[in-house]
Amino acid sequence: MTMTTQGTDATRALRALEDSSPTVRLRAALAVGTTPGPHFVDKLVERCAVEPEFFVRDMLTWALVRHPASLTLPPLLREVRSERPQARSQALHTLSKIGDRQAWPAITPALLSDPDEEVARSAWRAAVVLVPEDERTTLATALATQLGRGERETRLSLSQALVALGEVIVPALHAAATAPDPRRRTHALATERLLRDPDAGFESAIEEAKRVVALTGAPGTDDGDRADR
Repeated sequence: MTMTTQGTDATRALRALEDSSPTVRLRAALAVGTTPGPHFVDKLVERCAVEPEFFVRDMLTWALVRHPASLTLPPLLREVRSERPQARSQALHTLSKIGDRQAWPAITPALLSDPDEEVARSAWRAAVVLVPEDERTTLATALATQLGRGERETRLSLSQALVALGEVIVPALHAAATAPDPRRRTHALATERLLRDPDAGFESAIEEAKRVVALTGAPGTDDGDRADR
């Protein structure tokens, strides 16, 4: 293949990433990942921020992972500071797939508590992949501040992230289990149950935790249970 042909193919692929058809965009991302090159990286990152289709975004991430981390980390680390929630979320997701711990300093407390739940969930997943061994306890404490947040999907994501850290989460869970907020206590107890018995299932762990919280007779428990339903 001549240099001219390669350049033409690259130009065609870059244009196809912006095609109106999701199928065309998917094929373009697949082609770019199959034959990676430095000229594709910025466009892939740019498309991640605006691509509306999940399956295309997933292929864009795959294509980025196929490139050297030395090329992809700088633009992705810029994206985690973007004003666009999707840009932050997808950049964090891609960093978790690359798995290069040089990206760890980008996982800030602000991202772990991002008001956008999809961003926060992506940050939690990336954090447990990228965290250095000597920072795991600090991360557990930071993640535990989010216990009780959101609906089922968000709470499940947080429990999974915490359980992935292992035994270092126990002190943070014990502290959260005595918090005034019944939702927070329930979530902490359920997460501890999942740590001890990964096969228990999230719904079962939550229901058991609700019974424990109810038995404590703590004020506001009924309200917290109703909010969880």
